[in-house]
Amino acid sequence: MSRPLVITDCDEVLLHMVAHFRDWLDEAHAIDFAFDAPDFTTALTRRETGETVEQKEIWRLLNGFFDTEMERQEPIAGAVEAYGTLAEQADVVVLTNLLDHRQEDRARQLARHGIDVKVYTNQGPKGGAIARILDEYSPSRAVFIDDLSQHHSSAREHAPDIARLHLCGEPGLAPHIACGAKAGDAHARIDTWHEALPWILDRLEKPA
Repeated sequence: MSRPLVITDCDEVLLHMVAHFRDWLDEAHAIDFAFDAPDFTTALTRRETGETVEQKEIWRLLNGFFDTEMERQEPIAGAVEAYGTLAEQADVVVLTNLLDHRQEDRARQLARHGIDVKVYTNQGPKGGAIARILDEYSPSRAVFIDDLSQHHSSAREHAPDIARLHLCGEPGLAPHIACGAKAGDAHARIDTWHEALPWILDRLEKPA
């Protein structure tokens, strides 16, 4: 019989990212990152001029962060322990929106923190990738975890039977992002692993 499956995002679910990205922008580029900005494309401003950083430059900076700064990233509280518990009962894989050439770097990064998982890279909405992973594993039950509402919308479209948990473990960011549960795309919104783990384990034992 097939095992249950957990498909989880990495940044802001397993590892902090935006806080480290903000610190690096401050230290290396004199750029301020406002977590409460209504849109990511308007969140970065140059300290000397107040100028908003253009979207093309934001992507360049993000790639620069992942080129050199991944070692900064530390686990979300409770994530490593939750992974250990989940791995005893289910297959656990990571679906991360990074360029494909970063797949091995992400896997090594997670392994350094005790999260030894298969990593799938993706660009754009995640629903199609989730459906392909489900076809590969044919799990008895499955849960998808991500910090962004749009990926739950895509998952609902492409894999409607998967249980969907919206979890943003970065407390500085969580209050400012749209809620996938309120939008009807995630089954629940829980932002701490302490509370999320029982919900996940329950869903691995019964349908969404």
